[in-house]
Amino acid sequence: MRYSEARKDPNLFGPWFSGPSWGTWDVIAKAVFGEALTADELKVFAELAGHDQAPTSQADEIWIAGGRRGGKDVNAASLVAFLATVGAELLNFRAHLVRGERGVVQLLAVDRDQAKIAMGYLKAYFEQLLLAQMVLGTTADTIELNNGLSIEITTNDKRRVRGRTVVAAVLDEVAHWLPSETSTNPDTEVYRALKPAMATIPNALLIGISSPYARRGLFWKKYQAHYGKPGRVLFLKAPTWVLNPTLPRDGDFLTEAFNDDPINAASEFGAEFRSDVERFITLEVVQACVSPSVFERLRAAGVTHFAFVDPAGGSGSDSMTLAVGHRDGDMAVLDAVRERKPPFSPESVVVEFAETLKAYGITRITGDRYASEWPREQFRKQGIAYDTSEKTRSDLYRNMLPVLNSNKADLLDNGRLVAQIVSLERRVSRGGKEIIDAPPGGHEDLCNAVAGVIDLCAVRREFMPPTAVVGRWGRPTEYSEFSDEPESACPYVGRVDR
Repeated sequence: MRYSEARKDPNLFGPWFSGPSWGTWDVIAKAVFGEALTADELKVFAELAGHDQAPTSQADEIWIAGGRRGGKDVNAASLVAFLATVGAELLNFRAHLVRGERGVVQLLAVDRDQAKIAMGYLKAYFEQLLLAQMVLGTTADTIELNNGLSIEITTNDKRRVRGRTVVAAVLDEVAHWLPSETSTNPDTEVYRALKPAMATIPNALLIGISSPYARRGLFWKKYQAHYGKPGRVLFLKAPTWVLNPTLPRDGDFLTEAFNDDPINAASEFGAEFRSDVERFITLEVVQACVSPSVFERLRAAGVTHFAFVDPAGGSGSDSMTLAVGHRDGDMAVLDAVRERKPPFSPESVVVEFAETLKAYGITRITGDRYASEWPREQFRKQGIAYDTSEKTRSDLYRNMLPVLNSNKADLLDNGRLVAQIVSLERRVSRGGKEIIDAPPGGHEDLCNAVAGVIDLCAVRREFMPPTAVVGRWGRPTEYSEFSDEPESACPYVGRVDR
């Protein structure tokens, strides 16, 4: 039974895909496996593919750029279920497995939440009697079948690909895969790991489904190489209202979205790659600033250490981070980083951070400008004065860029830090202002603290001679002119003087 037929079979996927609203997806279902299209279906295909030469055999790779709420998740899960069951017989996967070898159909999701959504659809599909009788067992992320195949739903980790014989794979929301501590380019690295894992299966199928985002990464490269061009790799593109006619372009929901933010809506719902998002810095530049296998540095004698903290409340998704560094000639040297992921007690983390600060002889720190009053109060209790940064995150990142580009920073070997710096993006707001920030769903807490301490290390400092009067918490009650005393002789590091 073909996939297009299985979508209409009431004993398989019919309960999910009956009705005319799935018409575009029905055309996609036929194109994926090279089924003949009617004249009307060919018109739809031409709109999706940018050309009218429909495939006459199964493609090797299918890439689908679709708008949000267009039905990508439920269709991706149905493809996985089909390829692991009915489709496995049609494509004769078992003939290419040796005795004792189990083939795998994988759905690699953008994150754990997305993986749970996909698993929810799959479990519902396998409640259908014809599919239920094939199940040998299930776990949180695996469905083992009696035909020698298994379904795995996991996040985009290349390690989950290696060592397996993959007969089919779906890369879900691949345009939005974020760098991690173990992978700064997860889309490309997973793709490269998948190709050898699929090499021994002649009809193995790789499917990438996502709403588009920035003009970079694997999804963008596939678009550039294959959209509008016939061949064994098929790239299809469709806005929300084409994939899901129940959300018409002139309806209230989409009209409001386009009126509110047309650039974002064109990407989210119009299936267009964004032209206003650029990579901030390359991986190669950041790696050139990293000292391999140096994870922390002890307090340096005869120098003044600086610290920047990015507070967090402990109950949301943000980490609370701290970075310590010093200046060595024209180099900004990173000495230590601390990160505490939620949930945590902010008061307890302040106590912990204060101990680190005192170990470096630091009694005054700078913190994120958007923090409320509580960090100042909590650090004051620990004998640490807290100054609010006068610069936004975008300012700090903008100032960090030339330091990294000129290799004037000496960073620690911290994969999470490198990933956060590399993931930073330049965007232009609706008002025309440039914003440097993490991508949607990304984190920059560690990166923000490090950018802050690099900025502190990269400017001239005002020093107070030993004879000056010092008030509570080391705050001077009087300021002198610039001192000729070496930094080690000065008990207080004052404010920035550009």
